[in-house]
Amino acid sequence: MKIIDRYILKRYMGTFLMFLVLFAPIGIIINLSEKIDKILENKVPVNEVLVYYYHFTIYFAHMLFPLFLFLSIIFFTSKLANNTEIIAILSSGISYFRFIRPYLFGAVLVSIMAFILGMYMVPKASKGFNEFTYEYLKKGKKERESTNLYRQVNDHDFIYVSNFIPKNKTGFDFTLEHVIGNKLIYKISATRIKYIDKDTTYKMTNYVKRTIGEDTDKIVSQVFKDTLFSFKLEDLTPVEYVAETLNYEELNKFIATEKRRGSSNINRYLLVKYKRWSLPISAFVLTIMAVAVSSMKRRGGMGVNLAIGILIAFIYVFFDKIFGTMAEQSGFSPLLAVLLPNVVFGILASYLLYNAKR
Repeated sequence: MKIIDRYILKRYMGTFLMFLVLFAPIGIIINLSEKIDKILENKVPVNEVLVYYYHFTIYFAHMLFPLFLFLSIIFFTSKLANNTEIIAILSSGISYFRFIRPYLFGAVLVSIMAFILGMYMVPKASKGFNEFTYEYLKKGKKERESTNLYRQVNDHDFIYVSNFIPKNKTGFDFTLEHVIGNKLIYKISATRIKYIDKDTTYKMTNYVKRTIGEDTDKIVSQVFKDTLFSFKLEDLTPVEYVAETLNYEELNKFIATEKRRGSSNINRYLLVKYKRWSLPISAFVLTIMAVAVSSMKRRGGMGVNLAIGILIAFIYVFFDKIFGTMAEQSGFSPLLAVLLPNVVFGILASYLLYNAKR
């Protein structure tokens, strides 16, 4: 690696890490100023607060990773341009594409870091961050009542409850249908079902079991019935952030299970999965775009480049959020929702790079 490569790569990584180190405390202070009343009101232990902000730092840095990367590259590349260092490099006979090679190598390093963080470290941080939030800052909101829940719990059993209260692990208007092929074998219904933690059984009220026969059906009814089932009633409504807390292998298993159960939130889970792959790819797109925007010396200096960079960065985040919301709330493909921002801005980056080269 030549001296110029080491010089640019050192500035690339150093400025990116500097932005993380500088902005993370700012994010912590802003978050703490908003949450301090709740923390004091709920008498949260100091060690819990420290662990929360450790998780918050990782969660915050990963969430704003594209913005930090983009602005850090614009910042130090603009300084190179204003000091006429880029002109000197290109005047020595180095081509523009050779000049950006250390930037691409830096993007590889950042992509590896983002990949490891997104696959393994961020899920643990997300779990700690969200659990603290719901435990101390949004008490009870995690366990809100859900309605009209339908799940396939295994190859043959389908369950339904009209209302489900996670706090009490209680469901109402419960039915279980056992189906083999296209034939209903039996159906169990109850006006109320409650999971008993102590002995892992279910207590049903107004229990009725109807077994389908060739000529007549067999009906068994009881006012109360205690029994065992192979499913957990609380699994009817996994908390909305559950996908964010799973590493990649766990997430794949969870998505497969939710697909089998007929979950209505499957697009949200797929979106989380695909974003873990798209973030490393975005490092290359944003690197090329940032270099193209800031490698030219402009009248107005670094401020103009930073203003352009901030505008583009927020447009990128806006597109990412819009497509993500479309995937979660409609039938829009989660894969397309993740790919489109990178494809659109990849084309824009290529155009800007071509003009910068000229």
